[in-house]
Amino acid sequence: MNCLWCDQKMIIEMSWKNLIMLPKPKQLCEQCNSELELLMDELCVRCSRMTKEKICTDCKWWTDQVGSDPLTFNYSVYTYNHQMREMIAKWKYRGDFILAHAFKEQFIHFFHKKFSPLLEDTLIIPIPLSTERLQERGFNQAKVLADFLPIENKQIITRIHSEKQSKMTRSERISTRNPFKVEEEINKKVILVDDIYTTGTTLRHAATLLKERGCPKVYAYTLIRG
Repeated sequence: MNCLWCDQKMIIEMSWKNLIMLPKPKQLCEQCNSELELLMDELCVRCSRMTKEKICTDCKWWTDQVGSDPLTFNYSVYTYNHQMREMIAKWKYRGDFILAHAFKEQFIHFFHKKFSPLLEDTLIIPIPLSTERLQERGFNQAKVLADFLPIENKQIITRIHSEKQSKMTRSERISTRNPFKVEEEINKKVILVDDIYTTGTTLRHAATLLKERGCPKVYAYTLIRG
């Protein structure tokens, strides 16, 4: 099998352990995998930002400005380092769909680690793309990630087409209008899934509408903390 990123052939070293229990097939070679950085220590409990504070200044800002945060917490798996930026650009913007499998194992692992106690009566909702953006890319990266997870996911949020957030400044992102619509009542807890948490505005727009529709608690699970 070849590495999904560098295409180097990967050879499995045989051992007695391997003979008894077949190893899971790896998607990245050791070198490429080592260049991805997991978020592990000293994280904000609300958004996974690397900080020595229990709650970072960004999350305190949301509470101070709005009065209450519609998002209970976000948990992210990876930092947005150079290697991840390159891989996301190729996956998300250049249509290399299969690259998502490079993150699958860790994405499932940390989902179980963080969310297992919360899964009863819970629904996963991937953050949607607008119809125009979906046609442009060919797939919704958030839906791809949601499909990896072991509980039901449902696409009940729609999105109005708008400027790409990657082209906006931080202040422009925070001040954007809510681009989402939710047409049905939600009486379950929800875990929103997306590829990246940058300012948290997108996730909080979705969380606000879900809570207005009866959702008791909204969490978020994202691949990357930007």
